[in-house]
Amino acid sequence: MLEGVMYQDFQKLTEFTLFSMGSKTVTVGSLFAALFIFVFALLAARFTSKVLRRVRGSTSYGRGMVYLVEKLITYGLVVVGIIAAFSAIGLNLSALAVFAGALGIGVGLGLQGIVKEFVSGLVLIFDRALNIGDFIELEDGRRGTIKEIGPRATHVRTNDNLHMLLPNSHLIEKNIVNWTMRDAVRRIHVPFFVAYGADKAQVRTAVLEAAFSVPFTLPDEGDRKTQVWLVGFGESNLKFELVVWPTLDACKRPAAMQAAYTWAIDDALRKAGIGIPYPQIDVRVREVLGRESEDALRALGLNGQAHTEPQLHIDRISTNDAAEDLQRHSVDEDADDVRESVDDLPPTGKSNPGRA
Repeated sequence: MLEGVMYQDFQKLTEFTLFSMGSKTVTVGSLFAALFIFVFALLAARFTSKVLRRVRGSTSYGRGMVYLVEKLITYGLVVVGIIAAFSAIGLNLSALAVFAGALGIGVGLGLQGIVKEFVSGLVLIFDRALNIGDFIELEDGRRGTIKEIGPRATHVRTNDNLHMLLPNSHLIEKNIVNWTMRDAVRRIHVPFFVAYGADKAQVRTAVLEAAFSVPFTLPDEGDRKTQVWLVGFGESNLKFELVVWPTLDACKRPAAMQAAYTWAIDDALRKAGIGIPYPQIDVRVREVLGRESEDALRALGLNGQAHTEPQLHIDRISTNDAAEDLQRHSVDEDADDVRESVDDLPPTGKSNPGRA
């Protein structure tokens, strides 16, 4: 008897009318059903996103396609949940046409920026000119790896572990350099200078050996060759460039890559005894205290001290910190991707008895 009374009271509560929209009435029961459906859709979208993110982090191929599928399913579940929630309330979406005018006014007054960034994000996802994991360079010289393309902004992490949030429209309207768009190899130019009078063949041999001593230099193959170019004549030096093909992981850290090659070139030139140019000025003393030329130098105590060049010595083998940093980073980045995907999963509920 008591259970029947409780059931009748609960039924009356669920059938209680909150408000009406035209011929449709919204009851407490329909409102709770709509909230349940909407929350369930959000949780399903979040869980699906985490699972696909883990899949994306565990593979090195097809990450862009997995990300596209992730966004399609996530947005699709949310939209379906909203439609189902309105249907549970008993409202026909066509009945909401009266709010379209108000929504248009809101977009015109202050939401156009949000709508612009959201549409720009969809364009970035479907256009696939920029994908998750791509290393990009902005017009102002900032570089970083794309970690996430959100509904409003794109998350880019620099090599210094700084996190930038760039508006999606910025990546569409501005000039962006994608270092890792298609081909797996890139050619870079590393400038260096030697003193006039240096043997060009000796310079070439020493610098090529230095280039191949760097662990991320690709071997010569077909048209892909490591070369040394003489590109110009300076005021006190010969201008050379090392033209080299590094690995893709090294290209994602251009500053460290440039520093690693520069360090190796300097070691090689010093080891070969090739002079590094330095600014120099010849001073000729015509007359001091009535004396000229050599007499003037002897009077100043400078005779025999002019044109003294610094000696090059290598007391120990130098450590190429930039090259070591690149090798360490190529391993750490893969570990970070796996770690991020694992952190997104819900805890299993198991506890460690050795810890409080």
